[in-house]
Parts: sequence; structure tokens; C-alpha cells
Amino acid sequence: MADSRVASRYVKSLLGLAEEQKVLEQVHADMLLFASVCKSNHDFTNMLKSPIIKHDKKLAILEAIFKTKVNKLTMAIIAMLTRKNREPLLPAIATEFHNAYNVYKGIQRASVATTFALDEKLKAEVETLIKKISGKNQIELDQKINKDLIGGFILNVGDKQIDASIKSKLKSLQTKFSENPYLKEF
Repeated sequence: MADSRVASRYVKSLLGLAEEQKVLEQVHADMLLFASVCKSNHDFTNMLKSPIIKHDKKLAILEAIFKTKVNKLTMAIIAMLTRKNREPLLPAIATEFHNAYNVYKGIQRASVATTFALDEKLKAEVETLIKKISGKNQIELDQKINKDLIGGFILNVGDKQIDASIKSKLKSLQTKFSENPYLKEF
């Protein structure tokens, strides 16, 4: 929790600088790249968090990987954080930057879980529903396949959830049938 608060402070500064220098889209792409590297390579994330590896060695590794692939501003932030011994925050900063970017651009993030991959028609219907719920025109939709749902879907938009899955309906019926109206409960 403390890491996300510290990360959000760096993100606000980075977002402001990126907008001021007119490189917001490039920095956003860089942060998505960094987050995907962290997500796909646990050894890389462990290296960032390791107290055994010296900070100058971590900076050399980060520069070798990212220097030619990212914007100068992104590399400057990575270097500054590494010099200040804050490189373990980099994965949180990358994730938080994406969230801040979505808020700044007015993009609503949502997730839908179904038992199968959505085709274009169903995806368009879900996006229309999300636009109606959120009141925003741009949508970022994460699709998840969950075979345990049996059928239907679970849609999460912000702090709202629509559970239209067969699994939840069966669970509701099970609860209803477990109540016996003929026995008086004490």
C-alpha cells in the first residue's frame, strides 16, 4: 500500500512532464512495455527488488535493455529512481502510470469474464453496455475466460459488477433451497 502511494507521486510528476514535453503517448507506450517485461519475467522483477545487487549494476542492466527502446524522459526517470535506490518501485510506477493515463484521457477500464472468447458482435454489445454504465466514450476492455462460470458473464466496470453467470444463479438457487420454510429456526 505504501509503495502505491509513493508510486502515484512519481506518476503524477511523470505524467505532467510527459504532457508538458508532448511525449505522453510515447511515455505511456514505454510504461506498457516496462510493465509487460515485469509481468513476463519474474527474474527481472526480482532483480529490481534484490538488495544484494548494487544499484549501479541495476542501472546498467536497465540501460542495456531499455535505452534504445524508450523515450529519453522515460529513461531519465528510470535512471533517477535507480540512483535514489527506488528501482523496486518501477513495476508499480509502470502499472500506476497506465491507470493515471486512462483517467487523464477519460478511458474507462472494464473486465468481462465469460466461458468463451467474445466475437466482434458480442464485444461491441459489451462495450455499448460499458459506455452506458460509465458514461465514457473510450473503453479498455480486458477479456478473461473462466470455464467455472458454466455460462453467462461477469462484467466489472469501476466499482460496479454485473454477475449474469449461471454459476451465481445456481448458487442462489442452492441457498434458496437450503432454507426450509417448514422448520422453525431457533
